[in-house]
Amino acid sequence: MNTSLSLYIKNVTIFTEKTVIMNGNILMKDGRIETILKEHEQLTSYPSNLKIIDGTDLNLIPGFIDGHIHGANGADVMDATADALDTMATALPKEGTTSFLATTITQSPENIEAALQNVATYETKRGQAEIIGMHLEGPFIEGSKKGAQPIEYICKPDIEQFKKWQNLSNNKIKTITMAPEHDEDGSFIHYLYKSGVNVSAGHTDANFASMKKAVSHGVRQVTHLCNAMSGIHHRDIGVVGAAFQLEELRAELIADGIHVSPGMLQLIYANMGSERLILITDAMRAKCLQAGDYELGGQPVTVTSDRAVLEDGTLAGSILKMHQGAQQMLQLTNVSIRNIIEMASANPAKQLGIFEKKGSIALQKDADVLLVDDALNIKYTICRGAVAFEEDEEDGNYKRK
Repeated sequence: MNTSLSLYIKNVTIFTEKTVIMNGNILMKDGRIETILKEHEQLTSYPSNLKIIDGTDLNLIPGFIDGHIHGANGADVMDATADALDTMATALPKEGTTSFLATTITQSPENIEAALQNVATYETKRGQAEIIGMHLEGPFIEGSKKGAQPIEYICKPDIEQFKKWQNLSNNKIKTITMAPEHDEDGSFIHYLYKSGVNVSAGHTDANFASMKKAVSHGVRQVTHLCNAMSGIHHRDIGVVGAAFQLEELRAELIADGIHVSPGMLQLIYANMGSERLILITDAMRAKCLQAGDYELGGQPVTVTSDRAVLEDGTLAGSILKMHQGAQQMLQLTNVSIRNIIEMASANPAKQLGIFEKKGSIALQKDADVLLVDDALNIKYTICRGAVAFEEDEEDGNYKRK
């Protein structure tokens, strides 16, 4: 990957890992963060081939990490082509996403395997959001909570099947969504946990006792909280209550105001805080496109101006953009830009075990950063030191770099 161009951003408010630097300057070189300077500090020498950006009145924050996304701009991970991944990786920086997990859906073994092998051989290009692995959503889920997952391909947890798929993916499966109640002795969850896979309870009808047991075996996440799972009841607090009560769990959240209402978003935040929430989009291929008829997992999907639904009205993923979800959360009480950084950047990096290189602004970390205003409108997206998108100052539209 060509990262020889150095990038220098000056006069910007920098949200570093531990502090906020007013009127700071930052140098990015060879795809990493090379130098962070406080106000009035300057470089002693300037690298050749240097691009300079004036960040006056803007904030520099870490790039967003989307740990659950199926598609965008007409492409889907299940298309199993390099062109589809190219389309997604090129479109996502516009919404502030600098890295993501390519997410599958419950489908036939042959279709899942084609998607796994496609990602296994894909190489992210300069100026694209980086594919940092895969999220296997299903097929080991509960049929009564299938949501938009095709029920005919749902099956029981199978360690040998997973081993085959992980091998085909070149060990790129980083997260798996499953229904823990179907792993009665916990052997499947325990195997995944010990092998370093992030196990997420989703599309599940587990009760609170089942969730406590699953956590003891290695479940550490909840998939799209409140959606396709048992909710809170006064006799059993279910998966949602487990997310509130069990400190070992982080939870994905689709903050579009549709999958989870604004009032519920506030309730979730009050119970979990930014420390245990992970913003995702769960977007399907219609994101970035006009309303119309599309498909998800071989099922017809109708997309309107704000949502995607199956024929029976079931929500079918989303058309949410990451920065829109972050903006929705920023409107809640007691949420700051620092909290957004935690939910959209730091927590997903920590959950996936990559915080040493992504998820915050610190020396020698990947130069995945955003220049945003106080309302989180994106002015620049920088992927591993390369400007991927910048806002056109004349009409507010984005242009590809």
